[in-house]
Amino acid sequence: MFKIYVYIFDTLADWELGYVIAELNSGRFFKKDAPRVSVKTVGISKEPVKTMGGLTIVPDCVIDDIAVNDKSVLLLPGGNTWDNPKHGTIVKKAEELLSVGATVCTICGATVALANAGLLDQRPHTSNGTGFLEMTCPSYKGQSLYIDKLSVSDHNLITAGAAGALLWTRQIIEHLGVFQSDTLDFWYEFFNTGDPQFFFALMQTLSNTDK
Repeated sequence: MFKIYVYIFDTLADWELGYVIAELNSGRFFKKDAPRVSVKTVGISKEPVKTMGGLTIVPDCVIDDIAVNDKSVLLLPGGNTWDNPKHGTIVKKAEELLSVGATVCTICGATVALANAGLLDQRPHTSNGTGFLEMTCPSYKGQSLYIDKLSVSDHNLITAGAAGALLWTRQIIEHLGVFQSDTLDFWYEFFNTGDPQFFFALMQTLSNTDK
């Protein structure tokens, strides 16, 4: 079973998580033999946090509760407070998870935290532009491995810029293998284009699974 840990904190960018947590938690488009998935929010403490959109969320668990194994997935959303040293604990946990083959998925401001820790210096990645990382991370040395795309998947590290939430979600779902490939293709095309033909094609792939 995959354990999905969603890091939450004051000012987190709600919309960047919308696609991925909805699909992983609901399992509505999962293939018949998909592995089970558990989604939990994780915080520095159990104190409620308030998102950028004004939602109040109480964490399900704290950072020390994260299981360190290759079935864990850590989602790190953007937000306005990633320069706060208090996030150092989750960054260290992300490094630990990467070292054991767990999956770490970062988007927007969270890529800054990983860059500051040197975790993007040796791996293909993306963010909001190389200039953005250079501006926010004086010690950043990963320019040669920066890929100018909305989202980049490198084995168990998946990074995205602020506008890349949809593609980031697609790459996370693909990495976890919980959708049929054609289901994922049509899911992505529908939400990317809004063309109803892709919605009907998506639903047809589900009827073919005998769920």
